[in-house]
Amino acid sequence: MPKRILIADDEPSIRKVLKAHLGRAGYEVDTAEDGVEAVQRLGEIDYHLVVTDLKMPRMDGMALLAWCSENAPGLPVIIITAHGTVDSAVEAIKLGAHDYITKPFDQEELKRIIHKALRTEEADRKRFRSTAATGRHGIIGHTPELQAVFDLVSKVADSPTTVLITGESGTGKELVARALHAESSRAAGPYIQVNCGAIPEALFESELFGHEKGAFTGAVTARPGRFELADGGTLFLDEVGELPKDMQVKLLRALQDRTFERVGGIRSQKVDVRLIAATNRNLERDVRAGTFREDLFYRLNVVPIHLPPLRDRADDIPLLVGHFIERFNERLGRSIQGMSPGAMAALMAWRWPGNVRELENLIERAVLLTEGDLINPDSLPGVEQLTDGQLHDSDVEELGLKDYVRVYTAQLERARIQRVLLAEGGNVTRASRRLAISRKSLQMKMKEYGLRDEADEVRKGRTEP
Repeated sequence: MPKRILIADDEPSIRKVLKAHLGRAGYEVDTAEDGVEAVQRLGEIDYHLVVTDLKMPRMDGMALLAWCSENAPGLPVIIITAHGTVDSAVEAIKLGAHDYITKPFDQEELKRIIHKALRTEEADRKRFRSTAATGRHGIIGHTPELQAVFDLVSKVADSPTTVLITGESGTGKELVARALHAESSRAAGPYIQVNCGAIPEALFESELFGHEKGAFTGAVTARPGRFELADGGTLFLDEVGELPKDMQVKLLRALQDRTFERVGGIRSQKVDVRLIAATNRNLERDVRAGTFREDLFYRLNVVPIHLPPLRDRADDIPLLVGHFIERFNERLGRSIQGMSPGAMAALMAWRWPGNVRELENLIERAVLLTEGDLINPDSLPGVEQLTDGQLHDSDVEELGLKDYVRVYTAQLERARIQRVLLAEGGNVTRASRRLAISRKSLQMKMKEYGLRDEADEVRKGRTEP
């Protein structure tokens, strides 16, 4: 399905040119002659992108940007500006606009900016345009591992110190970065995000530090970089481990001195920026391998925040599942009531290599495809089902409420013990400590659930050469 773009401009010629150019590029394009008409269209149609002129009668581009920020969060807005109003466009970006285009248009630059904005919108749509998340900072969970993250965020949010957020893909690093900005005294300032893994190597320096007119082929106008746009606020470098080696040197200097030069420029600029970085890579290992600078690692790793994988906070899975079912019921027009015991036990025992993002996608598919009121194991493709010592949904269909709860709880308990034993290599002492029960109690439960042989196999596999 083609992406739908709304163009708002009071000049008919500009609307006509943009509609024709973007239509040839494969987009569906609607137009509005001012912000008032644009708001009306936005209330009727779901758009993926808005391109708006700054100067329009009745309702200008800044007012339209404010309306979009309030009523369509996550919808990217690109500002059209004449050369004399570039400063206003930059200010609009600080207030939430995705980017800006100068008149007259360079067609290749226009396509590049719109393509980048639509990629960002596609990634953000699932995360930010759905029902607002519950929990602290939009992160759902109550396990001690997650509470430790919440406490650390509260302690360091209002400091200028650089933070490095680590964790596997899908654990919520971007949510933590936004929380650090939102709880700081910079919350009213810009929050500028850069995905280092999505920028071509040749464009890194220009993207971060900007460029002057004529600095390279295609640089038809001067453009500020992300450091400059983040002045007075927060700059979030996601996937910072993907930075090319030569850019690591330049980033280190910018962090140390808070100064930089645009590409092709000779004047140093000083900025007041709080930097937050995130990565799913092991940067210490990359330092040893020589692919990441040691001095930059220490400069980024002033305050490390590590997000635990979902398999290490499996007790949060029922909360997450309930939240996602409610969200997708509303979005998809379904009325799923919950999970069957067998399905929930399978989720609790799964290793979740894709973490919360994997769980979210799985629940969306299950809500869409499930027949009936409950999601059952057959609606969870790719999640291995437990078999040994476990009752299945068919075994509990006729039980009364009290026995149903007992069986349901037992399946969750078995899945939790099985997962912890696997994580601890079959070591009963470490597993009992992690489960906060005595070693003897764990051994009794292992016997009850038929897990002793499984633990022996895990230990044997860990000790064999």
